[in-house]
Amino acid sequence: MTATAPPSHRTAGRPWRGIMVATALPFRDHDLSVDYDAYAEHVRWLLDNGCDGVVPNGSLGEYQTLTAEERARVVLTAVEAAGDGARVMPGVAAYGSAESRRWAEQAAEAGCGSVLLLPPNAYRADASAVRAHYAEVAAAGVPVVAYNNPYDTKVDLTPALLAELHGDGHIVAVKEFSGDVRRAYEIAELAPELDLLIGADDVLLELAVAGAVGWVAGYPNAFPASCADLYRAAVSGDLDRALPLYRGLHPLLRWDSKTEFVQSIKLSMDIAGRRGGPCRPPRSPLGGAVEAEVRAATEKAVADGRH
Repeated sequence: MTATAPPSHRTAGRPWRGIMVATALPFRDHDLSVDYDAYAEHVRWLLDNGCDGVVPNGSLGEYQTLTAEERARVVLTAVEAAGDGARVMPGVAAYGSAESRRWAEQAAEAGCGSVLLLPPNAYRADASAVRAHYAEVAAAGVPVVAYNNPYDTKVDLTPALLAELHGDGHIVAVKEFSGDVRRAYEIAELAPELDLLIGADDVLLELAVAGAVGWVAGYPNAFPASCADLYRAAVSGDLDRALPLYRGLHPLLRWDSKTEFVQSIKLSMDIAGRRGGPCRPPRSPLGGAVEAEVRAATEKAVADGRH
């Protein structure tokens, strides 16, 4: 089934709004090479089923395991498959600011509408280093969406720091992954023009109610239409529709915030009839109780008619 609802909040001037799927990347079973044809088909399928855009080369796309050539080709594949570069927001994280800027420049040359940027993550950068990092990448000329993931980077983009980055003119939005939904209100107070994007699937409803205008999403890789229905009901304030959908999907959505999120989402894709396939090392296949829990939740979602 193809979702036909119009995108929520997405505008030509702010293409990072709406449902931007952090895409899983398909690898071939025999040699773990990137299957670009399968990736292109997946991008088209997501857009045909209610999603607004894609985010290649995020953690879910296992960008850390890609060569430079693979990483560049993934972006070009996404742009070609989407048919509109504005709908593509590549991750440009790297250990060095200069390398992140080069990836932002590559995204700009490919016609992408925005890029997603983590703070410096090679060490615990202070505020001045964070501001210099975002200034360097913003100089590439493509709109920058900040990504706050203090668990993995050990650098917290607090509401006050985000307001400074936005005031500097270096970011247009933030993917907020801290899980602290109280921050939504402080961000709105300190930087009212900064777009708030839901960064973790399992706080979607809370952040939508708090004013989020986009979702950098994981589980639409497996269930795009149901996730699109949930998102649009949530951001429109239709809680009578959103809350039952959220409760039904939450046993899956919470895996987006766990260490095994890549393997979990790929397993759910396999069960739901989409090829997730293997991950590249050092990620290893799920097993035991974790696999059983993801499998059971996915099979229930399929039985309940999620799609």
